[in-house]
Amino acid sequence: MSNQTEEIKKKSSFSYEIRNEKLNDQETKSFDWTKYETHLDNEMQEKRKKLEEIYTKTLPKVQELEIYEGIITHISNKTIIVDIGFKAEGAISISEFRENFNIEIGSKIEVMVVKIDHKGQCILSYQKAKMLRNWQRINEAYEKSEVILGYVAARTKGGLIVEIFDIECFLPGSHINVKPVRDYDTYVGKTMEVKVVKINQKTKNVVVSHKVLIERDIEEQRKEMISKLDKGQVLEGKIKNILPYGAFVDLGGVDALLHITDMSWPHINHPTEIVQLEQELKFVVLGVDKDKNRVQLGLKQLQPHPWNSLDKNLKVGSKIKGKVSVLADYGAFIEIIPGVEALLHISEMSWSTDLSSTQDFVQIGDELEAVILTIDRQERKMSLSVKQLTLDPWIKIEEKYPIGSNHTGIVKKFTNFGVLLELEQGISGVIYTNDLSWTKKIKHSSEFCNINDKLEVIILAIDTQTRRLNLGHKQLTENPWEKYEKIYYEGSVHNGIISDLFDKGAFVKFTEDQKIEAFAPLRFLEKKDGTLLKKGERTDFKVIEFNKETKKIVISHTSIYRDKNQKKEQKRIKNRKFERSTLGDIEGLVKLKEQIEKEKNK
Repeated sequence: MSNQTEEIKKKSSFSYEIRNEKLNDQETKSFDWTKYETHLDNEMQEKRKKLEEIYTKTLPKVQELEIYEGIITHISNKTIIVDIGFKAEGAISISEFRENFNIEIGSKIEVMVVKIDHKGQCILSYQKAKMLRNWQRINEAYEKSEVILGYVAARTKGGLIVEIFDIECFLPGSHINVKPVRDYDTYVGKTMEVKVVKINQKTKNVVVSHKVLIERDIEEQRKEMISKLDKGQVLEGKIKNILPYGAFVDLGGVDALLHITDMSWPHINHPTEIVQLEQELKFVVLGVDKDKNRVQLGLKQLQPHPWNSLDKNLKVGSKIKGKVSVLADYGAFIEIIPGVEALLHISEMSWSTDLSSTQDFVQIGDELEAVILTIDRQERKMSLSVKQLTLDPWIKIEEKYPIGSNHTGIVKKFTNFGVLLELEQGISGVIYTNDLSWTKKIKHSSEFCNINDKLEVIILAIDTQTRRLNLGHKQLTENPWEKYEKIYYEGSVHNGIISDLFDKGAFVKFTEDQKIEAFAPLRFLEKKDGTLLKKGERTDFKVIEFNKETKKIVISHTSIYRDKNQKKEQKRIKNRKFERSTLGDIEGLVKLKEQIEKEKNK
């Protein structure tokens, strides 16, 4: 044993001998400390203060819950005494060292000051210091993103328990490997490199990951491989995943995208028409983004471009046939030969201006003939026209469809304002809702006719700028409201039947003309007995309003019997007034006569 150890033992023994001495209680109580301190002269007191200051400076500033390094000075069956350089040594229970039997007097250890009591004695803890130090190391590893070696202690629900610095950490099953792990037990009892990915400071929970380390290695390998790739290289790869917009190819550690548009020169609807999972093929590198570590591949580029096999005699004005392969808002793409598509713009589909969408003219799979408008073999672009195959039907339209002429058309579409009618291909017109019928109240044109119905119309107006005709259907017959004006004048009475009843009133059809319908407000449906007329009930009605312009007739049943009563009452009142005025006149004449006679006598 070294001299230093012997010295520490002597010091420890001497210290305990002093503590074990029993002072006489009476002497201790009777000793006057105040007198002892005050009997000293000023000079002695100043020296004492200076000595106290020097002594105080030699003592470290010890704080509770802080970690300090100390030296073991004594070991007993229950307690270990540690000197941390404070004015008093501290004690630690021997139970905190059961896991470590190599401790001996003179050993240096880290301890935590749990508490300093009122006597200045320190209560220390070895395990708390160790736990705090380990927790600090965990946090430091997290902040510095360090790789730590951990021991897999056990399996738990959803993952593994990994011990790092004597702290139990959770390793989720999804973070064990880049591939799904089914048997967690194979990892128990082994050491594993991990990285702290999450720490909950409140609950002291630590989450670690082994997968991030694998991904890091894979990413480094990927960057190295991508750095060696160049545009135009032909590589072998395996189809790893298929999505609606393309497929991902494994180039041996590097995933690359094969877009659906780079799979085949002819148009395809889904990648599975060309490639299958696990299929091994050759691909050409179309682009490499080394900053984002992205690689774009092509498959069709390994085949000759179909434009190279296109008939060299085709030019502007040539007629060609093709099949509709793609529909867009602005038109349709026509496949001339596999891999060569031309655009048929919606404006070149028909001379008619009523096409609101491409589907009004063509559908996918339709075969049609068109004329080439433009062709650029270098840019590999072509545009077509269908309407140019025929003459513009609007040339001399006034001669073919003069205003006032009658024609028959087919109902093609309903709109909010009327019916769209096709007279011939490229020529169409509109019938506004109020030009469909003289008598029917039509809210929507679909109430009057159906799609593909044939309607006879009359040309009302021609608009050459918008290339549209204004058509009329009701104008084919005479306006019956000219006749109705003379029959259903205000005050006339007619017999009718209630055809429809609703909250505000009822619609009534007259017996003499079932085509016309009049409106009776609810308050004018009251019968003489106080009840209201019902649907299907027939009775007399009086016209109280007639408007030829708005085609409106308002009638009343109540007015019939009320008007009769009013006439009787008016006649009775008139007779009473006549009688009263006659008697009054007689009395007045008598008085006037008497007054005249009196004046004469005077």
